[in-house]
Amino acid sequence: MDSGAIRRRLALGVAVLAASGLLALASPGSAQAAGSYCSGRKVRTLPFSTGSVQVFKRDGYVCAVTFPKNQGSRKQMSVSVQARGGRPVVDKGNFSHHAGPVTVHVGHRCVLIKGSVGSGSVNSGWILC
Repeated sequence: MDSGAIRRRLALGVAVLAASGLLALASPGSAQAAGSYCSGRKVRTLPFSTGSVQVFKRDGYVCAVTFPKNQGSRKQMSVSVQARGGRPVVDKGNFSHHAGPVTVHVGHRCVLIKGSVGSGSVNSGWILC
């Protein structure tokens, strides 16, 4: 094999690696797993008109993250987790991708989860008892 062929193959390999790296970075934000924000197993998804709240549980802790249906532009979002008998832990503000994560130690108590994106919202009621 002459040096020109080796250079062409090397250039092709570098181009393929660069393209695969760009595709990985350009993947849509919704493909980002909520699991990268919360540890544990996903126990519930609470959908509503403008987004959803994903709920995770691990070792007596509950974690929640709110995601909008349409990501990109900044909009008012919030997520709240409250163990029965405790105060709610809230993350709210203008976000473009997600609100949270919010983690609370609940032990074996019921938990109340709320989330909102713009004018849409969800309230779980007391769950995971």
